[in-house]
Amino acid sequence: MQSQEAITYQRVAEALQYLQENYKKQPSLEEVAGKSNLSPFHFQRIFTEWAGVSPKKFLQYISLGHAKRVLKNTSSNLIDASMAAGLSGPGRLHDLFIKIEGMTPGEYKNGGANLQINYSFATSPFGKVLLASTAKGICHISFFETEGFALKDLTDRYPNASFQESMEPIHQKALAIFDKDWSKVDQIKLHLKGTDFQLKVWESLLQIPMGKLSTYGQIAQHIQKPKASRAVGTAIGSNPVAYLIPCHRVIQSSGIFGGYMWDPRRKTAIIGWEAAMTDKKEFPKKSE
Repeated sequence: MQSQEAITYQRVAEALQYLQENYKKQPSLEEVAGKSNLSPFHFQRIFTEWAGVSPKKFLQYISLGHAKRVLKNTSSNLIDASMAAGLSGPGRLHDLFIKIEGMTPGEYKNGGANLQINYSFATSPFGKVLLASTAKGICHISFFETEGFALKDLTDRYPNASFQESMEPIHQKALAIFDKDWSKVDQIKLHLKGTDFQLKVWESLLQIPMGKLSTYGQIAQHIQKPKASRAVGTAIGSNPVAYLIPCHRVIQSSGIFGGYMWDPRRKTAIIGWEAAMTDKKEFPKKSE
């Protein structure tokens, strides 16, 4: 049975898809609410509770024009600059310094033999999530629709590991990233299975400030592989830790959001949600 939070997200996702497909027609609140089988009043209320802003304001955050403006204000060395500037505050998840530890070559090659992986299911503002960890840290987070498929994806990644369903303290810490008061999130360590190149790409993603966007080319520049944009895209597409490693903050240089292994609609929702949260932190008195 779906939680109320999951049901709300599903309705929001459907509304976002409709808005994106019909934005040129400027659909009315009544029309969008009707697609969710809700009254305009109820739809406006649950959407605003979920996103923190009205549907109209949220649409601005997920528009092509907004993405281009963010990218225009993003230099090729955004990641280096943001770290050097020591940006701080509850709206900057990258300041929490999430450390990556790669698995040993032996662990990588033997499919996780001798590894004990504990996993748990939970809900988030963007639907249901599966979290998994080893004794060293989080190794997997994914959004999902069906528990069975999500668990199979995890076990396929570590075919020789031992698995046990258990909600670990580190899972609860990871779930806290979805809370609006990010200042209370503790440091979280990651234990990942990946090549040196993939680990380098994933680590660079952690340094993209919340509410900001980067491109594949900018990530390639940052890891000093300026001609490796395509390889960077492949590494980003194999990110095993949804949201915590923010691959959703990487978009095309044209401003188009592009694909997302956990549903492009979810990527759109996350980008807009983060923009709304960041905007409220930076401009708390700004009216909508």
